[in-house]
Amino acid sequence: MTLLRTAGLGRRYGGVAALSDVDFAVTAGEIRAVIGPNGAGKTTLSGLLAGRIRPTAGRIFLADRDITRLPPWRRARLGIASGFQVSSLFPGLSCRQTVLLAARTGARRQGGGESAAEIARAALDRTGLTHRAETRAGALSHGHRRLLEIAMGLALRPSLLILDEPAQGLTEAETASLCALIREMAGSVTVLLIEHNMPMVMALAGRITVMDQGRILASGAPETIRADARVRAVYPGV
Repeated sequence: MTLLRTAGLGRRYGGVAALSDVDFAVTAGEIRAVIGPNGAGKTTLSGLLAGRIRPTAGRIFLADRDITRLPPWRRARLGIASGFQVSSLFPGLSCRQTVLLAARTGARRQGGGESAAEIARAALDRTGLTHRAETRAGALSHGHRRLLEIAMGLALRPSLLILDEPAQGLTEAETASLCALIREMAGSVTVLLIEHNMPMVMALAGRITVMDQGRILASGAPETIRADARVRAVYPGV
C-alpha cells in the first residue's frame, strides 16, 4: 500500500529550482533511503513532506488525502513525524518533559489507548534514554540528542518517520546503535531515511532513491543503485 506520494512536486526560490517535477512514493512498512550529493534537493524534499516548506508546484498525498497545504502540526496529527538535519530541542526541558510534549499528540492519535505518560516512557525505553529521563536536553551529548529527537518522533505514534541525516556527527558505535534502532522500528513505522552514510543506507534500506540537481535520478534496490553508472558518476561514494 502506498503510504505517501508526491506528484510533480517542486520548489523554486526566485529563479532557482531547488526541486523540480518530483514524483515519489513510499510504501507502508518499508525503510526508504534518499541519497545524493550536497545540493541535490534531499533536505528540501524532507521539508516539503514535513510541511516546513511550501511547494511552488505539485501535490503531496498521505494515503489518499491531499496534505499539500497542511502545516507541520496538522501533518503530525495525521501521522508524519520528522527529525531535523540540525538538532532542534528545548535545552531547558528534561528528556521526559521533551518526549511528553510529543506523546500528548500520540495519545490523541491513539484515541484513548495509552496515556501520554505511558507513551513517553515507552519511547524513552525504546531509544535507550530511560536512564537520562531527568537530564536536561541541553546537557546531552550529540548522539543522545539525536536519540531524543527520534524518541519524540516515536512518541507521536506516527505512520511515517522522516529522519534527515540522523547519523551526522555520530561515532561509529553510536551509528551502529542507531542502525539497530531503525531496523527494530521498521516493524511498526515506515521510515524515510535521508542520509550520507552509505554503509548505513545499504544495510537498512529496501529501496533507495537517488537525487541530483533537484530531480530524481534513479530508484531501486541497493544492488541496483550501486551498479548504476549514472549514480556513480554524480555520487562516487555509493
